[in-house]
Amino acid sequence: MKKKYIFGIIILVFVFLFSGIANGAADNKNVYVIPIKGNITPATYYHVRHNLKIAEQDPDAVAVIFEIDTYGGRIDSAEKVSRLILDTDIHTISFVNTKAESAGVLLTISAKDIAMAPGATIGSAETIPNTEKILSAWVGILRGVAQERGRDEQIVVAMADKSVAIPGIIEKGRLLNITASEAHELGFIDMVSQNYAQTLGALNIPYNNIIMAETTNAIRLAQFVTNPYVAPILLTIGFVSFLAEVFIPGFGVAGTVSLVSFALYFSGNVLAGNTGWSAAIIFLAGIILLVIEAFIPGFGVVGTGGIICIIISIFLASGSATTALVSLLVSFVLTLIIFAIILKYAPKNKHFSRIVLNTRLDKDKGFTPFDNYEGYIGQTGTVVTPLRPSGTISIDGRLLDVVSEGQFIGKEELVKVNRIEGIRIVVRKID
Repeated sequence: MKKKYIFGIIILVFVFLFSGIANGAADNKNVYVIPIKGNITPATYYHVRHNLKIAEQDPDAVAVIFEIDTYGGRIDSAEKVSRLILDTDIHTISFVNTKAESAGVLLTISAKDIAMAPGATIGSAETIPNTEKILSAWVGILRGVAQERGRDEQIVVAMADKSVAIPGIIEKGRLLNITASEAHELGFIDMVSQNYAQTLGALNIPYNNIIMAETTNAIRLAQFVTNPYVAPILLTIGFVSFLAEVFIPGFGVAGTVSLVSFALYFSGNVLAGNTGWSAAIIFLAGIILLVIEAFIPGFGVVGTGGIICIIISIFLASGSATTALVSLLVSFVLTLIIFAIILKYAPKNKHFSRIVLNTRLDKDKGFTPFDNYEGYIGQTGTVVTPLRPSGTISIDGRLLDVVSEGQFIGKEELVKVNRIEGIRIVVRKID
């Protein structure tokens, strides 16, 4: 009997243990944190999409916090990220940590709930360039999202359009930018919060785990390359190194740096979704055409075609025509300036002679640009090939390229060297 009681107690203990584990597993609730920091680019969209998809596929996910700290960026990329946030079925929370300016305003108001850290700011969402058409479209996007999320659209519009005035809040001619406490007093945000835990507690969202979103190396590269300040620098390094490689015999460091710079530029834009590898192929074709042109006297169709290919490839690789134009102009100007500096100061450097031939071919040092034929004046030779009027003669067994004074002179006839004109030997027929 005692054994039966003991056995029964053991079974009950196991039942309670397993039911506790099962209940713990069933009550497991995950909150994902997706940082949106730095410049908003196409890479930002892929970063958010990638991590939001992970959260959506997790059956235990209860909320996603978008930690926002940005001065803004591209409107088209911000609009696409906004749509991702609006369309997801998971509870979304914007947590403004430090600042949400320009396009960051759109991302902030796209979430269901908004929290801001003490001292954080939001606003200053004017477009650049601030044309009527662009501003009108941008304000329309902001108003639409504000209405969809039940936010005060007048406050949102005042952040983007300085012609809008709100009595007691902002006067006409200034963009609205408010602090966390001001935004809370105006009812524009839901709370001022120190951290994730305080935010989730205030919203009564139970959770077990906070999972930080991953940033893949591909996304890091795309974010780096698509930065509007980085792209022109990469192009400049590539162009300067390419020009240096053209002037340096063989293939060395300059050529390697050029290839790496261009590879980073195009691969980053491909990963960001701006373009396909076709842009890189067109760019490579342009470089090949320029190399061919370098071996052809003058500058013609081949070189022009190379430049056109490079320009087209950069426009294809960029997210917009404006970005491409800015990148091209900045890189072109910087390349000219850097190369001019190199040409000015490099000759003073002792290592410059390894790159450019410095030796002067002075006549008084024994250098002559061509053979001296003065000694042949008055000598007689035999025509080897007919002179029409140029041809070849033989004087004492040496073959010389000559020209007649205009008349035809047949083979085997005798001629006399009449004069020397630079590198030309002028002969006349002996009657």
